[in-house]
Amino acid sequence: MSDPVENGTGRRLPSLGRRGFLRSATLATGAPALLAGTASAGPRGEGPGAVAEAAGAAVAGAVGSVVQLMGVARDRRDVSWIRSALQAAVELELATIPPYLCGWWSIRDRSGEPARLIERIIADEMYHMGLACNLLVAVGGSPKITAAVPTYPGPLPGGVRSGLTVYLSGLTKPYVRDVLMGIETPEAPLTREVGPPTIGAFYDALLAAFRAVRPAVSEAGQLTLRIGPNRLTRVRGLGGVETAIRTIKEQGEGTSASPDEPFGDDFPAHYYAFGEIYHERRLRQTGRAWEYSGEAVPFPDTRPMGVVPPGGWPSPPDEVRQLLRQFDETFARVLEGLETAWERGDRDALDDAVYAMFHLEAPAIRLMGIALPDGTGTYGPEFRPVR
Repeated sequence: MSDPVENGTGRRLPSLGRRGFLRSATLATGAPALLAGTASAGPRGEGPGAVAEAAGAAVAGAVGSVVQLMGVARDRRDVSWIRSALQAAVELELATIPPYLCGWWSIRDRSGEPARLIERIIADEMYHMGLACNLLVAVGGSPKITAAVPTYPGPLPGGVRSGLTVYLSGLTKPYVRDVLMGIETPEAPLTREVGPPTIGAFYDALLAAFRAVRPAVSEAGQLTLRIGPNRLTRVRGLGGVETAIRTIKEQGEGTSASPDEPFGDDFPAHYYAFGEIYHERRLRQTGRAWEYSGEAVPFPDTRPMGVVPPGGWPSPPDEVRQLLRQFDETFARVLEGLETAWERGDRDALDDAVYAMFHLEAPAIRLMGIALPDGTGTYGPEFRPVR
């Protein structure tokens, strides 16, 4: 398998685009609640509730590698710092994929706009992870992936957006607002106060270090792959580094450039794509402002996957336990294949990992068809790889 542009059913990923990257300051309305503990409690679809409470201590205490790296004086950010930052980037990009997949798998009709938006975002995040891996290999590192998966519910790796609890659930409006939009929140929307580093600020610091240090950039061991509408290519020189980092940042949170400037296609940055799903309206410009007041984007009918609790589903029945193990063993193979691929520069290992990835969907959807004992929803994957 050399071109992972199709999903497990043979349906090709849609070739969507971005509708331009918008000033985050023009879209202050609808910003997500960053402190998940303030969201309303509920059995399913009404915020993380008890999940956030249980994860609160871990979130509040998160000071991991990104926070530490950002605390290093700029004149001391050498090649070793760059390698550490790129490993943190790999972990960040990987951490976004499980919550996005849960939301996408829970949508019953994949032909609607919300499903198409999320499907494209998942492809982008896989692409971003590939770019981070190529960048790390290019400066003499080797991505560590098998141990990089965070525990859900919990904070993003490294202390980025440390007020955010990332949990796993089917797609609901609170999930879109509090988790999906929370992950992708731009660096400076009007409603956000100064706080922990955003993903965008972290990538800005990484690019600044590359420009200051100008390390040798080797193509040896880098991998190429078609990932949805994106094509992963080898990073060549500082210009390639700048393009890769700018792409990761802009596809996620947008750019500070004028919203009047076109960027080549019609797909919004991830934060605003999730905003369209949450507000059930497309973005459109009215006068000098941008608002969610365009064409309707009806919220989809979904499988009612509940919120995975800390430690996973308690005492699941045998069928659920078997499906969870099947899913987690497959997920472990995906992670091991990805790590081997970049460790050896092995394209065959990468193709095997992608092939295994397509086999995650079937057990996930079967889990979403089994009701929870309390009747509040259904089971779903836990993303706890069997090691």
